[in-house]
Amino acid sequence: MSEKCSGQCQSSPASNDLNNNHIDSDDFGGKFVSTFKVSQMDCPSEERLIRLAIEGISTTIGLQFDIPSRLVKVFHDDNLDEITNKLQSLNLGASLESTSESCSKEAARARKLDQSNKASEMSALRWLLLINGVMFFVEVVAGVIAQSAGLIADSLDMFADAAVYGLAIYAVGKTVSLKLRAAHISGLLQVILALGALSEVIRRFIYGSEPISSLMMIFGGVALIANVACLFLIYRNKEDGAHMKASWIFSANDVIANVGVILAGLLVTLTDSRYPDLVIGLIISLVVLNGARRILQLKY
Repeated sequence: MSEKCSGQCQSSPASNDLNNNHIDSDDFGGKFVSTFKVSQMDCPSEERLIRLAIEGISTTIGLQFDIPSRLVKVFHDDNLDEITNKLQSLNLGASLESTSESCSKEAARARKLDQSNKASEMSALRWLLLINGVMFFVEVVAGVIAQSAGLIADSLDMFADAAVYGLAIYAVGKTVSLKLRAAHISGLLQVILALGALSEVIRRFIYGSEPISSLMMIFGGVALIANVACLFLIYRNKEDGAHMKASWIFSANDVIANVGVILAGLLVTLTDSRYPDLVIGLIISLVVLNGARRILQLKY
């Protein structure tokens, strides 16, 4: 190893910048810290590829990313060659910039920031679980009273989202493979509930319904406000693994569905017909199925 850590834990400006960026590790106790320049690391997609490649290394290591500067700092033990080979195998232009003994102060800062990131993610997920759980009960009751296939489909979507956030809470701090498994389970749940919503649309088409447009628009608007709030909560952490990306996909789909319910309620009023409600119920079910497809295709 080429450099030793001074008593002041001094490092280059680039290394100092890294301390303010995202961390992913439960243990920053590595004896050494190496900085890699990754010339083709332009966005969080490359960051996730690097995380996936490093995950297979048996010795626990810590990662810090500075995407604007295209730098990755790695806390490790005596396995630098293995780490270098893993990074270079991604063909992202990774090259070793420097290696030094890991400073306890630097490792402590990294650990503290890591814990802060996980706490922020957990807090957001708990709020998301609460919002979607409450809105499921509100919309399903409103949908039954209003005889609205659109509201019922949207309420089932809320229920699926609540389950997703519960699974995502389980995945916080887990390995990439466990996060991916949680996302895939949530995707399967979306498929099941979307098929249930489709069956309700078909039932109402065959046996008839008289949707109350005013209730559709009021509760569609309430659900829209709730889901916009969810998007704001997720935004900061939406690239923190497949489980959070799944959460972002779900909430984005929900906003589209809520706008559709409001428009359908308006059309029911203007046309005095139940078909706009059935159409939006069908569309929401298909949107949910497409979101599930995207989630089941996540690989990292």
